[in-house]
Amino acid sequence: MKKTILTLLAGFAGLLLLLALLAPSLLGFSITQLGSAVRVATGMGAKLACSGYFVSGFSEARNLDDLASYSPANQLLDLHYDNQGKRVTATLFGLGETTATFRPGLGCTLDVGDTRALDQVVAAPLASTAGDWPTGENPAHIDPALQRTLDSILAEDNRAGLNTRALVVVQNGQLVAESYGAQVTPQTPLLGWSMGKSLTAMMLGRLQALQPELEITTPLFPQWRDERQQVSLENLLQMSSGLDFDETYAPGSDATRMLFNAHSASEIALQSQLAHSPGTHFSYSSGTTNLLARWIYEQLGGNPQSNVDFFRQQILAPLGMQHTTFEVDASGVFVGSSYIYASARDWARLGLLMLQDGKWNSEQLLPEGWVTAASSPNGSSNDSGYGYQFWLNDAGESLRYPELPQDSYFMLGNRKQAVMISPSTDTVIVRLGWSSGDYPTGRNFAQLLP
Repeated sequence: MKKTILTLLAGFAGLLLLLALLAPSLLGFSITQLGSAVRVATGMGAKLACSGYFVSGFSEARNLDDLASYSPANQLLDLHYDNQGKRVTATLFGLGETTATFRPGLGCTLDVGDTRALDQVVAAPLASTAGDWPTGENPAHIDPALQRTLDSILAEDNRAGLNTRALVVVQNGQLVAESYGAQVTPQTPLLGWSMGKSLTAMMLGRLQALQPELEITTPLFPQWRDERQQVSLENLLQMSSGLDFDETYAPGSDATRMLFNAHSASEIALQSQLAHSPGTHFSYSSGTTNLLARWIYEQLGGNPQSNVDFFRQQILAPLGMQHTTFEVDASGVFVGSSYIYASARDWARLGLLMLQDGKWNSEQLLPEGWVTAASSPNGSSNDSGYGYQFWLNDAGESLRYPELPQDSYFMLGNRKQAVMISPSTDTVIVRLGWSSGDYPTGRNFAQLLP
């Protein structure tokens, strides 16, 4: 027995030595960050592999490749897929075991803390829609010349290793071209990452349209009994809250703990203190968006079922978004900053709603004037090129994408996800993929404009 224990201790010591040697060069982090790095790797691994497999329908090999694009350490993850229990378990050298569980209509959630309330949520089926897009799924207005151009762009992207998975073009309210990569169909839900921020803002707009008398009291959260009482909803929408949130994606940062380790994604930003006066300083913060998601959740009654019902009944159903999953954290609040999976056609529907000034089938889903405000500069002193969770092409002194119309604005997400809304050309363009480096968004989209 004593010999067995000594053998185990020696093996563990050898593992630590191996990690110490590998960490700086191969794994991308210092040995002093080992504990946090393991938790981030296994949290990311379990969450993304679960969603990739059970939501997008991707293979285990593709999921591992996608994870490895973030860090070489992820190549060493051991991912166990439980088809019966609908969950994925991740470990790294046997350490940091983390699981994520899939629930119909909710997608995958990390099993952190008490998640029993999520088991009671029922995502009622959406009524099927027929006819031509956008009401239905029939792409009846494909432009052959534009389709050839789109196919060529996708093929060239993937020859260059850019891993483009879907491209869709909408002009004058009609889907005129669409092209898809391997393992992807018009129905495949694809991760938008930070494009979820724009959707979270749109959810707030929808809530305000339904409840124009909604009283917005201060402080926004009862925990804010100090100078944070000054923070407004518009400050949150424009990323000018002044809250000190660490957006860097490194082991132990606010952002990584929020996405890959926390029971409540919004709790970390909720505890952030002010670093600037509200409204004066732009600072991109995923934590800010999750505060918006939490505020919406609380206005809807503070329970997961009403939260999911609102999203499905007031966003998915009116727009006919049959292939979209907005994932919640373990507390039942949508992870508005990051975790929405939607087909390219459904992403295009969201862009079209903005292009149509918030109207859909003659119904004003977003308040009149809301889209104008959402696509207008913020009032910060350092970076005005951001609206209500939308990036503006007109960034003040220059255009973000000089090849594209000045009035265009964007949903943008990690791995170069993009939905461009171009009012002057009546165009929406969607690009979904997994590019770890640069992507020629401006050059490619310019080829698709009328």
